[in-house]
Amino acid sequence: MKNYKFILAFVLCIGSLGSLTAATFSGRVVDEKGAPIAYATVYPEIAPEWGTATNNDGFFSFEANLMPDMKIIISFIGYEKTTIRANECQVLSPSDDPSSFQLSPFTFVLKEQPIALQETVVAAKPSKQKNKRKQMAALLHAVYVKLEEEFPDNNAQYQVVSDVRMNAENSTWGMEQMIANIVVLPEQAMEGRDSVQFQGRYCKRFFDAEKRAQADSILAGDAIERLEKKQKEKFMRKAANAVDSGVVVHRALFAMGNMRYDFEQTMTDTRHWTVSNESEGETVLTHTQKVSKYLGLFQMTFQRHYIVDSETFAVRRFSEHAEVKVTIPFGIKLNAEQLQMLNLVNMSEQNIEKFRLKKLRGSVDLNTIYQRQDGHVYLLEKNMVSNIRILGSKKAEIPLVVKATQRVTSLQTQGVTPLSPSQITRRLKREIVEIY
Repeated sequence: MKNYKFILAFVLCIGSLGSLTAATFSGRVVDEKGAPIAYATVYPEIAPEWGTATNNDGFFSFEANLMPDMKIIISFIGYEKTTIRANECQVLSPSDDPSSFQLSPFTFVLKEQPIALQETVVAAKPSKQKNKRKQMAALLHAVYVKLEEEFPDNNAQYQVVSDVRMNAENSTWGMEQMIANIVVLPEQAMEGRDSVQFQGRYCKRFFDAEKRAQADSILAGDAIERLEKKQKEKFMRKAANAVDSGVVVHRALFAMGNMRYDFEQTMTDTRHWTVSNESEGETVLTHTQKVSKYLGLFQMTFQRHYIVDSETFAVRRFSEHAEVKVTIPFGIKLNAEQLQMLNLVNMSEQNIEKFRLKKLRGSVDLNTIYQRQDGHVYLLEKNMVSNIRILGSKKAEIPLVVKATQRVTSLQTQGVTPLSPSQITRRLKREIVEIY
């Protein structure tokens, strides 16, 4: 296609091996079947803010000053992170003749993330012997002792790359990427949870050009004209200054699935626990919890899966699955701002005027992977998929899928101090990036 002439050209002469080289880095990201992966994140390890996202055909291109052996990270939720070197993305140098060069962009294959825990647990056959309460209590206690030993109570500072993607009708209409600092302060914990401070540093919003035009026309065009003048001004002001609606999503992703806290709260009642033996020396501990409120109008079921080393009892990975059902007997008429946001996901003008929220149905899946440093265990990566169906009057239904991934790019465990109020509350400018 004409728009995808991704020639990787050096824009400065190559100096010594120890010098930085200004260049354009390009390629294509696909899955193991060769299908393109849209909205995959590609960024230099030393400076995630220089990175970009792949377009709908899996192509990417960005400019940066990198040494040939510097690392570039390619990642997407549900797939293993891939690390390549900068010189693997460089094809053409200034001495080459572009007219005689046949473009063959480098292709990078992402493998599926081998942590499909929900399917793993369902397939496993629990051992009746190990489900006996005394033995279960002993196993849970052994895991708890290991958690106490391995999870530190000292302050830690993470730098993360956090991506949140919105899907509707099987297509991604946009992604927000935020590079942030997160400080965890265990000694300031409330109710057993760590105190988490969040500081956004850089933010980009990636849009398909057509979807961007649609969003702009809705937020600034005819669809908003039916609002009263004061409401319209308020809505547009919020749209322009909304840091920090986005920050809330990224911060919440880090805080979701507080594995150690949840384990401590639930380990004493063995009736809700099951155990499954896995391959490669792993055991899966599963806790199931059901919540029903308001005479059953709100129902939620949690399943938390702790993947434990069968010999050492150390937790290697953590997964959480939740099913949610909300029923609103007479429905709720959404306000004008909420209707505008629904319009962004392709509801017709006729349906949007008549829409009355009556039911929510959905599921949330969360996977967490850990890393070891200085003899302790720290967060390395989180993946989250939320599948929600919003059901309204007149049989109107809106399917929404939110996919999010958060990866740690650096970890500091010494000399960590709390962030200042100004660092936490500083508004963050969003760079708009269209991907064609």
